[in-house]
Amino acid sequence: MATKDEHDPVAENGFFMSAKELREYADKIDSARASAAFEGMKRAEDARKKLMERLSEPVQITDQMRANLKHLVTKAAEEGRTELKVMQFPVELCTDMGRAINNNEPDWPETLTGVPRQAFEVWRDRLKPAGYRLSAMIVEWPHGMPGDVGLFLGWGEKRAH
Repeated sequence: MATKDEHDPVAENGFFMSAKELREYADKIDSARASAAFEGMKRAEDARKKLMERLSEPVQITDQMRANLKHLVTKAAEEGRTELKVMQFPVELCTDMGRAINNNEPDWPETLTGVPRQAFEVWRDRLKPAGYRLSAMIVEWPHGMPGDVGLFLGWGEKRAH
């Protein structure tokens, strides 16, 4: 800011901020953006925790759920697909944080808990005998670490993800 003895045309015309005022304004904007980003991350983390709580306990499988799955599979087949992602969940619902899935180990289903485990059991008991296959892979990698697992129901010739 100019002293009284210095000539400051910016301050005199009243239409513009001084460079110092502009820097302070920009700092406030940056701070507001950082605060908003933090709040967004907090909301996302809260939603993830609620999802984990909801998926931690098995659910009652209803006729409507079966009908929805049949509709989704039929639609996917009509579109020429041979696979459908039927569930996505946090790796925290795996006892090993997704390690066995990431390494494509044959015993990966043993690491599932809650609703993902229940989905596996439904596949094993009802869909596998009908010729469907089930695969799992890490589908989200926040900060280079496993984040979410996708369960894929397949039929027909197996294709790469």
